[in-house]
Amino acid sequence: MSNAIEIEAKALVSKGDYQRLMNSFRGLPVITQTNYYVDDKDGSLRKEGISLRIREKDGNFEMTLKTPLAHGLLEKNCAWTKGTFIEFKEYHRFPDGDIRRFLTMLSFNIPDLEIKTSLTTKRLDVPYKGGKLSIDENHYSGIIDYEVELEYNNLKDAENYLKELLESYEIPFVLNKKTKVSRAFEALKK
Repeated sequence: MSNAIEIEAKALVSKGDYQRLMNSFRGLPVITQTNYYVDDKDGSLRKEGISLRIREKDGNFEMTLKTPLAHGLLEKNCAWTKGTFIEFKEYHRFPDGDIRRFLTMLSFNIPDLEIKTSLTTKRLDVPYKGGKLSIDENHYSGIIDYEVELEYNNLKDAENYLKELLESYEIPFVLNKKTKVSRAFEALKK
């Protein structure tokens, strides 16, 4: 299992602006990944500001727990096998390990956790100003949106560099505070 701190600035953009950005990076690989978001029927994790997802990418699976920090999010990551994913998805069998222990320590009822929704992203990642720029096309609950993220070591610079990049393409910079998991769960309610 690995731990990391995620600090990123994000902006939703129009389909046309997304296409212009993608054209600028033509020829670079685009990956597809699906995030399966986990909670109980009462949304107990989300009520505490915690997100739990299983990401499927290139036939690999990884569970990620994100908890808020003063600046950014603490991420706990744990690789899963396809078999572990199927056991959880079909039978709600949550594997032993650090994420289970952490959730148990916080008094969450592990047997109640299940996949509630999913979001599939077509993503282009490129290095940018010492950080990582991601240009995403997201599909969830019949919705498609377009997002640009800049992951960086501090939020102020991430926001400034993202704003600078978007303005260089004459794309309005409107900071997006809603995470993918929030948008996916909101769409599920509609």
